[in-house]
Amino acid sequence: MEPILLILIFLFIVFGLGGLRVVNQYERGVILTLGKYTGTYEPGLRWIFIGIQNIIKVDIRITTIDIPRQEAITMDNVPVGINAVVYFKVLKAEDAILKVENYSYAVSQYALAALRDIIGGVELDTLLAEREKIAVDIKKVVDEETDAWGIDVTAIKIQDVELPAGMKRAMAAQAESEREKRAIIIKAGGEVKAAENLQRAAEILGATPGGLSLRTLGTIEKLQPDPSKTVIFALPVEVLEGLKSLTSSKKV
Repeated sequence: MEPILLILIFLFIVFGLGGLRVVNQYERGVILTLGKYTGTYEPGLRWIFIGIQNIIKVDIRITTIDIPRQEAITMDNVPVGINAVVYFKVLKAEDAILKVENYSYAVSQYALAALRDIIGGVELDTLLAEREKIAVDIKKVVDEETDAWGIDVTAIKIQDVELPAGMKRAMAAQAESEREKRAIIIKAGGEVKAAENLQRAAEILGATPGGLSLRTLGTIEKLQPDPSKTVIFALPVEVLEGLKSLTSSKKV
């Protein structure tokens, strides 16, 4: 009896304790029995029959895949370098294992193909101005295709858009021209405002008796000529008339 008991204990250890598996909270366990799918284990302590069953653990957390820099040509034939990031998670572990080989690689390759196709259908100005919208369009295309794989693409982000050196110089020159244009418009607007203010001031001084004369005298007073130089100031007739009006008003 003792040899049989020892054999039973040995078999219990090998097949009993050896078949215990722990499925973490962020995982699902896909069970294959003699190569056939027989179920999916939820998180917890699970047991499989060694030699007959196999468990494949699938991480269901959001996974990030970096799409390295790719060369694409826009609709207006401008070559650009683009890199992006894909965020996805597994919704059905059994589909991700049984319907596609290496689902992470498959998602990245499909996202890469969709990125090139959509970039090729937009112009450069649209790509630069509507980067977020284009990323959403790429996400929709990839998400629809990967639904059959039990994959949910949560987001795709376009990180960088690298332009050719010649295009960068052309865009910089255009931006500088636009800034100069705005500066000229602002300066012209300021000169118009200044001219309007001077016109109103001249009208007020002209309508006030002696106003123009006092303004002229004030200007003369502020002059600080070099002692070695002579300043000749021509007084207009309006100034002389203003001085006469001031003199007559003092006599009265």
